[in-house]
Amino acid sequence: MHVALVIPVWNEASAIGRLLAEVPAGVVSEVLIVDGGSTDGTQAAALAAGATVVRQRGRGYGAACLTGARAASADLLAFLDGDYSDPPGQIERVLTPLRAGHADLVLGSRELGVVERGALPLHARLGNRAACLLLRLLYGVRVSDLPSFKAIRRDDLLALGIRDLHYGWTAEMIARAARRGLRINEQPIDYRARIGVSKVSGTLKGSVKAGIAIIRAIVTVRFGAS
Repeated sequence: MHVALVIPVWNEASAIGRLLAEVPAGVVSEVLIVDGGSTDGTQAAALAAGATVVRQRGRGYGAACLTGARAASADLLAFLDGDYSDPPGQIERVLTPLRAGHADLVLGSRELGVVERGALPLHARLGNRAACLLLRLLYGVRVSDLPSFKAIRRDDLLALGIRDLHYGWTAEMIARAARRGLRINEQPIDYRARIGVSKVSGTLKGSVKAGIAIIRAIVTVRFGAS
């Protein structure tokens, strides 16, 4: 099956070239850089590295992922961040269970891999664990991480009807996948210090804002109208 690698970006010119250089040859059929309005030359750097640049529709991380999913023509979608923290060289780990028919959604868990010192702040890590506990209590699904590095069939993703197009995107994806009975698998993925300044987890305020959105997404799917 063909694979599209979707990478949301916003002002990642210093990282995107190095990141794309690590994408293994022959593993993905298309690389889609979904740009949220960069002003630092990110688009030019991505094009120079051979990627396709897609203009993001709407605002938010989830909106970027959805834009890439809709623009892709491949059967399988893999997502990772454009800040260099997710190692593209490990993409086969998240693709293998899908290709083998053993899973429908694969999460590249940082908790199961090796986290570079200082790459994941304590407050972000604790919030992540709290969200995973809530997913287990409300849906019976045991996951250790809500990662940016993940893979799913394109048709399955679009059928989920994810509504949170911001910080709660991944949490809602897992919640809806669990509710639909999709098989969720985790694979260990290493995590590196990002290049540049984090737009979310780098500050306590950003992490709190993201945490509230994540909890709201998880609870809404369980007790909401849909």
